[in-house]
Amino acid sequence: MTPRSLTLRNTLFSSLGIYVEYFLGMVCAVLIARHLGPRHYGIYGLFIWFAAIGIVVTNSGITTGVIKFVAELRGSRQPELIRPMLAYMRKVQRWHLLVVLGLGLGLYLLLGRRYAAELDLLEFVLLAAAVGMRAPYMFNVAIAKGFEAFDATARITLVAAPTNLALVVTAMLLHGDILWFVVMYAISSAMFLFASQYQVRRLLAPLPRLGDLPGELLRRIRRHLRIVSLTIIVSFLIASDVEILFLNLFASATAAGYFKVAFQLASGIMLLVPGVFSAVLLPMMAKALSEGRTVGGQRFVTATSYLAMLGAPMVAFGACFAGAVIGLLYGAAYAAAAPVFALCMLASALNTSAQGATSLLVSADRQHVILTLTLLFGVFKIGVDVTLVRHFGLHGAMAAIVIAAVVSSSAYVLLGMRVGGLPLEWRRLGRILLAAALAGAVASLVLPLRLPPLFTLLLGGPVLVAAYLPLTLWLRCWTGADIEQLKSLHQRFAAGRPLLLGRLLAWSGVRAGQHP
Repeated sequence: MTPRSLTLRNTLFSSLGIYVEYFLGMVCAVLIARHLGPRHYGIYGLFIWFAAIGIVVTNSGITTGVIKFVAELRGSRQPELIRPMLAYMRKVQRWHLLVVLGLGLGLYLLLGRRYAAELDLLEFVLLAAAVGMRAPYMFNVAIAKGFEAFDATARITLVAAPTNLALVVTAMLLHGDILWFVVMYAISSAMFLFASQYQVRRLLAPLPRLGDLPGELLRRIRRHLRIVSLTIIVSFLIASDVEILFLNLFASATAAGYFKVAFQLASGIMLLVPGVFSAVLLPMMAKALSEGRTVGGQRFVTATSYLAMLGAPMVAFGACFAGAVIGLLYGAAYAAAAPVFALCMLASALNTSAQGATSLLVSADRQHVILTLTLLFGVFKIGVDVTLVRHFGLHGAMAAIVIAAVVSSSAYVLLGMRVGGLPLEWRRLGRILLAAALAGAVASLVLPLRLPPLFTLLLGGPVLVAAYLPLTLWLRCWTGADIEQLKSLHQRFAAGRPLLLGRLLAWSGVRAGQHP
């Protein structure tokens, strides 16, 4: 299989796994939220956040190290070292898990009554068991990724995700409370673990079982774990919905429920739309930098413009139709989550727009800069969250997530411009934002019709897209090369139809040539 074919195959399987896992996971989240209601879903969300932070700390630096070193040993034709390396990593993971469970138990016994009164002992045990199963499941997935066996990761998802959905539906049919869903979360963790072990076993079967790790490799592994572990933990606190913790502590579980549904939905949408493009940024940026600083800088500038072009209409969509989206998926009980969803869309778009800069910094070997910034932003975000949520509740959480996104994305973009040596295409970015704002204004004309949420989205979404695309052409948001590519695709896949679109592209190409 050629490298191009292998890349395409891996991309297809990876995309299949991501989309299936996210879609079915979102269906499960919507069903649980509607069944429990805002208050109890806020409590359940806190429980799942506790499990998530336990999994992240247990696997901190380990899963990324597994991917890195499995791939490296395969590439250097040293397969006899893969099993010893994995054995060492599993040993480290077990120690991490023991520390996490011990620390979690201590915190539960000392502070649980005061800060997590709703979490009883049985639920704590179930969450601890889930952490103990999901952490090695992610370890197995990392092995598959290191072998570039993305078909295996897709198979794991195609087995475990539908099973998880079936468990959630079962709990609903039995009119279960929070405990039932925690039980189902633990059972689904076991399903993910068993499915991943079955897939990984066949990958490891041909490898020799004997071998010792060379001292140099062991030192590199330990160095990787030291550097990456803290970065991953702090990055999780920055990127996750940690506001749920502070809302439960300082506001109410109901407010936490509103924030949970809004954040989860917004981050997922932004992951699956602009995030698909951002997944290819790191190798693209590394290759560009190898050709020179100017080439790398130009690639960063162009990538940032494209991310803005993908993210801006999503923000406009959230601003116009947040109420319809929340109403359709979660019902009237979650109406207060609509403005939270709109602002979470904005924050997610800002963070996504900075991914070109972070890819450039990694490619330029500025990992120490990223580590420093991650630690600073982690402290900043926690401080802003605690201050604003304590005083303003849900509105404080809404302000905090936007402030943190503005500060962090601005810092990364400014550093990207410094490393790349080129400024952003500010005029082009302004035209992109104008196109999105005008498209949102056109789409908002649907709102006075007061249609049911489903029909509002079925009409408003296409109107926004139909307005945004020609507006980007009219306002010269595309370069001449972009338009030539669009003309080629239009001719290849649509035989030049409709003719009006072909004429619009031709006219836009002329304007782009006149105004570089």
